[in-house]
Amino acid sequence: MGKQEFGNFLKIDFEENPGFKSLFDGDLDPQKICSELEIRTGIDIQPKKSILFFDEIQACPRAIIALRYFFEKMPDLHVVAAGSLLEFVFSEISFPAGRIQTLEIQPMNFSEFLLAAGYAKAAELCNSPVAEVSGAIHEFLTEQLRIYWLVGGMPECVNVYAHSKSIKSATEVQDEIIETFYLDFNKYRPKTDVSCLKAVFSGVAARVGKQIKYTGLANDFTIPTIKKAFESIQLARIATKIKAVSSPGLPVEIHASDKKFKSIFLDIGLMNRVIDIEYNQAFIHRNLLAIYKGQLAEQFVGQEFDAKNKKQQYYWAREAKNSNAEIDFLEIHEEKFIPVEVKDGPSGKLKSLHLFRNQYNPPFSIVFHSGQTGIIKKESIVFLPLYFAGSFAQFGIDPENFMQP
Repeated sequence: MGKQEFGNFLKIDFEENPGFKSLFDGDLDPQKICSELEIRTGIDIQPKKSILFFDEIQACPRAIIALRYFFEKMPDLHVVAAGSLLEFVFSEISFPAGRIQTLEIQPMNFSEFLLAAGYAKAAELCNSPVAEVSGAIHEFLTEQLRIYWLVGGMPECVNVYAHSKSIKSATEVQDEIIETFYLDFNKYRPKTDVSCLKAVFSGVAARVGKQIKYTGLANDFTIPTIKKAFESIQLARIATKIKAVSSPGLPVEIHASDKKFKSIFLDIGLMNRVIDIEYNQAFIHRNLLAIYKGQLAEQFVGQEFDAKNKKQQYYWAREAKNSNAEIDFLEIHEEKFIPVEVKDGPSGKLKSLHLFRNQYNPPFSIVFHSGQTGIIKKESIVFLPLYFAGSFAQFGIDPENFMQP
């Protein structure tokens, strides 16, 4: 895009070309930096006509600080920066807040994956309000969902799959990404124990859908060390915390617990690789909810919710003697709490959902399952296919459309 829209495009990758970091060792005058970049690269840098792209900027923290001076002294020059695990760097430098427009890039969601794979109409369907589909379309979307769970949404993985249709090739890219994370972790010692950080990275992936207890994330480390590692993983957006609510009320954050929580992983494809699910195992189970005891399904729904809503997520957890109960997600519809479960099986097996309904009387309930759209009118339970998780998160549903005879 930059090469097409601007006369000059200059990319500086601080990991591929670490020698460029020395340009930021002295004063951070942008005119001086641009002059030296022109000498080093042979490319003219012209305000309004050029775009200057700093890639892997986390490798050069002083370049991040310099962005402030580009904004103040060369406001007509288009400057873009990208990097990973930037939150670690931000905690160590003075970030030029208010002078930089930030954009968080998340993994591609399911509809974006479909579009990249060449299925524009299917992508449009999954990026529209929930609708009933034929059995043939349901089978097609379920099969594509199965592939997405393996490939995931990391752009390079999707790109490799889209061009090769090889899941194995995509998983090889996943392995490279995971190795890059591990290498990046080494940069943040001694503030964080790197061995613990790697253990927690794997532990979070393995415990998706389960209440997080620090002792369950890593062995042979103290709880404070594990907690600090988890907070670092969360800061880097690798883990997203889902807070427990025992007594739902508005505003919900007041009723949420900071100490009792679950989490979802950065990306469902990376989760597969970290917990070492062989890519062909997902094709053995025709029921998507059977893969890894339903944890991949809950990861997918949570990831779709996060991509569409970008807001704090919650779940319901009740602890009572001989009667614990949990609802996977809580959504809010017209100031009412809507329980959302990720389950398969008949209504009678949804014990926690029935407990929640009896106690809080929600206007309707949602169950994501591997089947097609359905409704139990008497109990106001709407069953939605898993592939419509993003659609529900973005548009919600009009329960009246499902309750009519």
